[in-house]
Amino acid sequence: MSDVGIGQRPENARQRTVKSLWTGIWLIYLSAPVTDLVSGGHSAGAVVAGSLGLAGFVVWYMMLLFRTGRRDQVRPVLISLAALAAESALLVLTLGQEWLVLFVYVSIASGSALPLRLSRWTVPGASALMALLTLTVPGDRWSLLGGLLIPALLGGFAMTGVRELVRTTIALREARATVAQLAANEERLRLARDLHDLLGHSLSLITLKSELAGRMLPGQPEKAAQQVADIEQVSRQALVDVREAVTGYRRPRLADELAGARMALTAAGVAPDVPAGPPDLAGVPEECESALAWALREAVTNVVRHSGARTCAVELLRRQTLEGPVLELTVEDDGSGGAGDGPGNGLTGLTERLTKAGGTLEAGGTRRGFRLVARVPGAEGAVLGSGA
Repeated sequence: MSDVGIGQRPENARQRTVKSLWTGIWLIYLSAPVTDLVSGGHSAGAVVAGSLGLAGFVVWYMMLLFRTGRRDQVRPVLISLAALAAESALLVLTLGQEWLVLFVYVSIASGSALPLRLSRWTVPGASALMALLTLTVPGDRWSLLGGLLIPALLGGFAMTGVRELVRTTIALREARATVAQLAANEERLRLARDLHDLLGHSLSLITLKSELAGRMLPGQPEKAAQQVADIEQVSRQALVDVREAVTGYRRPRLADELAGARMALTAAGVAPDVPAGPPDLAGVPEECESALAWALREAVTNVVRHSGARTCAVELLRRQTLEGPVLELTVEDDGSGGAGDGPGNGLTGLTERLTKAGGTLEAGGTRRGFRLVARVPGAEGAVLGSGA
């Protein structure tokens, strides 16, 4: 993405340009000093010196704003702000009241670059210095003071709020990354514990029987052969246990797929009609739940990629048939197509998966678009026929 999120530093030239434009647009209020340089009747030397001073002020000001949210030392920022304030005072005293607006930017930079414990003092300080200088320059002092003092105070304290928002956003982003890392570590530990429980006993038994068979080989080949047969049996069982464990880790859950379907359809610009809340899966075998979850994932993928639909309805119902209770999933859209590459790919795989779970699959076009209906047994031991 090319946009810069709150609390994120620009990562490429485009993001730096966008942030610079959003920051620099407020420099339009420096038109008063620019106008004064052009038509203020100053000498050529004063115009050159004022132009250089204004350019340096803008560069320094932008650098301070780009430091917002960084964990730098406070002293360099304070020194920079003091230098900006001194430069602003010098320009006001030498060139006139049009340059008082620089203190509004000093106040804003102070609120942006300093923590709240300091900016609550520096913002009023910069505003007070501006007020003091207003009384020393000729012109309508009170109207000038009223037009600049409020923006200086409001702008400075508004930037303190922005800085706190940036700081909080950074902290939340770091906390979220930490939670994700901890969750990944916990999942790895759980996988390690499960594999240890599954394989620890089997591998220990295989090791003992291998040692025993090695000692029996010279004089007792029959008993050694029996030990080798036992090793083969234990190894096969361990392999079955590992496969079942891995299948459990990979098994999709219908509740997760329903939530994922709602997000995927919304992201694709398709209005979703998806059941809210966890589905009622009481008595439904895990294999049947997984088959329905795969069917929902495949159907939603086809809707997003191929259908061009505007709406998609997902319905999950329990039905009582002559063959027993049935859990039925219906996915229907109003697009022009939805089978993707046709029954040769995804639908064929779904049919095989549902058949293995004792269920059935129906898919085809309707007057509105495309509809997929997947059915699985709603109880252990039930098997559906093709006409369920």
